[in-house]
Amino acid sequence: MSAVMQDRPAVSARRALRFLTAGSVDDGKSTLIGRLLYDSRAILADQLEHLHQRAASAGRAADAAPFDLSLLTDGLEAEREQGITIDVAYRYFATPSRKFIIADAPGHEQYTRNMVTAAAGSDAAVVLVDITKLDLSAGPAGPVRLLPQTRRHSLLAQLLRVPSIVFAVNKIDAVAEPAQAYAAVSQALQAFAQEAGLPLAGIVPVSALRGDNVATPLQAPWYQGPTLLQLLEGLPNEGDEGDEVRGPAATPAEADHCNTFSLPVQYVAREGDGTGELPRVFWGRVATGEVRVGDELQVFPSGERAVVAALRHARGDVAVVPAGQSAGVVLDRQLDISRGDWLAAPGRLAAVQRFSATLAWLDLEAATPGRKYWLRHGHRWVQARLLAITQRLDIHTLQGQPAESLAVNEIGEVVFELQQALPLAPYAQQRVGGALIVVDPSSHRTSGALLVRGALGA
Repeated sequence: MSAVMQDRPAVSARRALRFLTAGSVDDGKSTLIGRLLYDSRAILADQLEHLHQRAASAGRAADAAPFDLSLLTDGLEAEREQGITIDVAYRYFATPSRKFIIADAPGHEQYTRNMVTAAAGSDAAVVLVDITKLDLSAGPAGPVRLLPQTRRHSLLAQLLRVPSIVFAVNKIDAVAEPAQAYAAVSQALQAFAQEAGLPLAGIVPVSALRGDNVATPLQAPWYQGPTLLQLLEGLPNEGDEGDEVRGPAATPAEADHCNTFSLPVQYVAREGDGTGELPRVFWGRVATGEVRVGDELQVFPSGERAVVAALRHARGDVAVVPAGQSAGVVLDRQLDISRGDWLAAPGRLAAVQRFSATLAWLDLEAATPGRKYWLRHGHRWVQARLLAITQRLDIHTLQGQPAESLAVNEIGEVVFELQQALPLAPYAQQRVGGALIVVDPSSHRTSGALLVRGALGA
């Protein structure tokens, strides 16, 4: 049996792949990352010696991993004591053909917000599925019910436009009939991915503890596919090309939306020696398109226009800065521009006061219509009111249901009204312009992730 893989274009540029591991509690996410680090020799000698000593003093079994691999990522004392991942841990390793940046996201529902943080900047998500937790009694032909957190994390990765989702069926060595078990779980995952419209890149069987099919091929006649590492080496870095439309087909309007320049202003600097008129430089990361010296720009919200007189970059003055890179923009005339404003091609941005959105709720206190919240868009904070919850997504049936509130970790469709208009764009077209953070004004907790669907009339 081969791995289930989606056809992918050849990867032309081998940039570092940023991916996260997700899934339910104790599915083996930290162990999998530890295995990748250990097999790729990305562990310092003194750290390796310390872990071997701990394993020896604990009397670790000889037929298991040489030490507790999860200790390579679970750095907090509370994580080691409880045996769970609480915060996102970032690690780095490389193979001869590629570099990787990995994020170990918590599996517990209480820390779903940390998983959302990790997914927001990832090129891929490896969702672990613990095969020992699933009911396989129906046999290969029967339906396998996936764990709720497996479905929730996959749907959140899709909502956050992670370009590639890989399912790693873990602990394949711990079942009596691995071939039949893998076939049944793989069938359930394919059905779920098709129903939910997930960007499925592959399904592979692994044993994170033993290292089977992680970096070393699985020695089994029923599986002839790639290892997890081989699959990751071939995934594209769509996020490194800027904030492009993600999906198999973009409309001409969507493509044009992401090919025109926009930049949220993060910092305003002044240059010079203190004499004469000092030019101001508006720094920020180019969200879409590119900016060139001589381009005409429009400022949001003032609507004023100016021409780019010069562009600053980390390597000095340049003539053009593409999407995904930081730029310092110098204009040909003095304008009142501050942190939180936007620079864009003329006519590119429009003021939005009321909008519909998908809301991933992360707070223990439920989201209810009528409440006021702080929203952060780009580098600007704005007060807003939750006007309505139109539906709640059932993660088991993937159908919308009527709802009067959203509890922690629930996903719903909502309507918000802003106290001050913002240049919002549908999240399906642009991540920077279409994403907002919801903050509770009394507790100052990050309460939700808001993904814009579209503008609404007053």
